[in-house]
Order: sequence, then C-alpha cells, then structure tokens
Amino acid sequence: MAARDTRTGDVLERMVLPALETGGYKFRKQVQIGPRPGGRNHKVDVLAEDAMGNQFLISMKWQQTSGTAEQKVPFEVICLAEAVLMDPRRRAYLVLGGTGWTLLDFYTGGGLAKHLTNADRVRIMDLETFVARANRGEL
Repeated sequence: MAARDTRTGDVLERMVLPALETGGYKFRKQVQIGPRPGGRNHKVDVLAEDAMGNQFLISMKWQQTSGTAEQKVPFEVICLAEAVLMDPRRRAYLVLGGTGWTLLDFYTGGGLAKHLTNADRVRIMDLETFVARANRGEL
C-alpha cells in the first residue's frame, strides 16, 4: 500500500498565509482552541486576529482526488460552530481547496444549514474566494 501524501495541507497553508499577511491579520498556525465535542483537543490550522481583536478560526481541507476529506466537513463544521458559540469574538471559516470535491457547491452554498444546527456560524469557502477576502482584509 502506498503512503498517503500528507503535504497537500502544507500547500494550502502556503497559499492562505500570505493573503492573511497582506490583509493585515496577525496569525498563528496549529492553535489549540479548546475541546471538540466528545472531549478531544480541537486545533485549527490558523488562528488569525485583526486590529480590533476579532479572532478568525480557519480550518483548511484539501481534496485533490476523491477521498475522505469531503466526509469530514460536517464534523469540522460542528466543531467550529461550537467554538464560535463559546466565544462571541470569534468567527470561523472552513476553506476547501483542490479539484477533487464533488460536494463543493453543496458545502459552499449553505447545504449543511438544514442538516446541522448552527452551521450558519461557519463560512465555508473555496480557496480562491477565501484568499481574495483575506487579501482585502474582509474576513
């Protein structure tokens, strides 16, 4: 069995971090923000902060070919929504990169809202949309 390529997340990160910097955000990578439902530690890929002290929890998923990242999206939304509910200064983003998403339009179009309570507290965006918003300082 071939080893999985786990470097794709690093590629995604290298595309997002410069946009955050350009947009004037301070950020830290791989930050523990509290527990996930069920008690395990919840780390976000990036915790960004604007000049007013607002925090942005950023989780990134890469789907280069069909695989399990797509199936992990609903649980990640649940976890991010919970973190936002615990601290009103926070906003959450789930960034989906890569060309292997079959449910991209469903996720970015708000399809989870009718299935998950508080899903509206997490903005799900494709990589290009997120980078453009971060670049302009519009998170």
